[in-house]
Order: sequence, then structure tokens, then C-alpha cells
Amino acid sequence: MTKPAMTTDASPAPAVRSTGELAEAPAEVADTRGSGAGVERAAKESPRMWPDEADPRRKKVPEGLWMRCVACSQMIYRKQMEANLHVCPQCQHHYRIGAAQRVEQLCDPSTFEPMDEHLTSRDPLHFTDLKPYPERLKAEQERTGRAEAALTGSGYIHGRRVVLAVLDLTFMMGSMGSVVGEKVTRAIERATEQDWPLIIVSSSGGARMQESTLSLMQMAKTSAALAQFDDAGGLYISVLTDPTTGGVTASFAMLGDVILAEPGALIGFAGPRVIQQTIRQDLPDGFQRAEFLKKTGFVDRVVPRGELRREISRLIDYGGK
Repeated sequence: MTKPAMTTDASPAPAVRSTGELAEAPAEVADTRGSGAGVERAAKESPRMWPDEADPRRKKVPEGLWMRCVACSQMIYRKQMEANLHVCPQCQHHYRIGAAQRVEQLCDPSTFEPMDEHLTSRDPLHFTDLKPYPERLKAEQERTGRAEAALTGSGYIHGRRVVLAVLDLTFMMGSMGSVVGEKVTRAIERATEQDWPLIIVSSSGGARMQESTLSLMQMAKTSAALAQFDDAGGLYISVLTDPTTGGVTASFAMLGDVILAEPGALIGFAGPRVIQQTIRQDLPDGFQRAEFLKKTGFVDRVVPRGELRREISRLIDYGGK
């Protein structure tokens, strides 16, 4: 009697088709026995066994509800940050805001009366950089809905009548051109005529290069108007926010009877790199920030945004007429 042949191969015997032919194992299966890459490739090539549809029971979270703080990197609820006057509730980082938001935060509700809104810049130098200056102005006006980078008018802060001028960082980085200088000067002159306290909130990248010397002359113009206001005995409170640089810093921003600054605000004339290359010395950390300037005497007080209204009203009661 013949015995069946013994085999040392542990692999299963090949399957037999009904026609008597041997069925070959799929190449994918053979590749996956000894290789992790084959498993991944097989998983990618295998068809999905479920429909690619969203579960109707799951609610879609709207985009933009949460944001990551640029200072502390924590995830914060956007509406909570906006309700906190655009200040991070975790680390108290003060975000930059526009002129309209600043007026809304400082003035009593429905008391602000704007002035000189019709003033717009022209192009006396026919300046062109990447595009002509008139086209750049038109684009900024359409984007912001504002004619220029300054919002001026009169209103009440905790019941105290004031003249308020706010530079708008959203319009060409709050740069000071001829119209910005004119609007600030007219606000100073109105405060002088009405004998009201003057509040100027500065946030600017400096003089507007598209207007060259005409922009630089606004430094002397606004400073002369402030000298007349001071001779008349007026109270001028300057509020410095992030950033306050260039020709604005070198003129009306640093001429206040009292100079307040928001925490962490960048304040200076030239950038740190230019200063370091000029004096050839290492600069202290944060030497252009509000806290450092308070230590050196350039700033009187560093006031959080939520306390600005109360602080300004107290200063008016103390030094106003």
C-alpha cells in the first residue's frame, strides 16, 4: 500500500477550483505577508466599504468661532475676546483695533459727533510705487469705508465733554499724510475754541511716504497748534497704542500733558535694527515697549484698555477746567 507523500511546507495547500485548476493567491496578499509597506499599499488600494457621507446627527461647528492667541498660543473663544475689548482673556494681550471700535469703547453711547469727514487726500506729487497713489487711496476707502486714516469729533467720556482724535490703523497703517495732519490740527483748534479737554489716540506707522515732505510738514503743523492750545491752558491727554512710530511719535503723540499707553504697545521713532546699527550697541529687551518707556519717564502710566475710560475721566476731573 502506497503511503501519501509527507511535506515539510507549513503553508496551506492551494485551493482547487471546480474545473480542477489551481487558484493563484492574489499578489497583494502575497506581498503583505512579510512587509509593512505592502499592508499600507493594500489599505490604500482597497475600496472603501462605507459611503462618503456626513452623519446627519453630527452638528457642523461654524468656522471662526475659535482663534489662537498670537501671544500665549492658547485657543480662545473669539466672541469672548471681542467682549473683553479685544483683549485676550488668558494673557491680557491687547489686539490692534480700528478707529471706530476705539471711539465706541471710549465714548458714552451715541454721544460722538464726527467732524471733517469730507476731507480726502489728493496726489500733488503724482506718486507711484506698485500702483498710483490715487488708486491706493480708492482701494483703502472701499475696503475700510473711511475717507482717511483719522477719525475726529467731539463726545462725552463718563459725562465729560471732550474733543477726540483717533488714528485708524486699518487705513494705510494709520500713516500721517496732509489730511490726517489737517484733521488733527482742526480738532486741536476746536478744543482751543471750546475750551474742552483734548484726547488723541495714536496708532500709526509714521509719516506717509506717498506725500513726502508734505507729510513731514504735518509734524510742525500739529505741534504749533498744540503750543497754542497749551498757551490757552487746555488739557491734552495723549494715548499711545500699538504701534505708535515715526513722525507721529516725533510730534503730537509725545506732547501730551499726560501720556498714557496700553500694555505692550510698541512706541518709538525708528525701528530697533536701525537704532542698533546707528549706535552700535546691544539694546535692552523690550526697550521700545510701553512698560520700559514708563520706567525711563517717557510714559506717565500704562493703563489696560478696560480702564482707559475711567482713567481719562479722572484726569479730566483733576486737571481740567
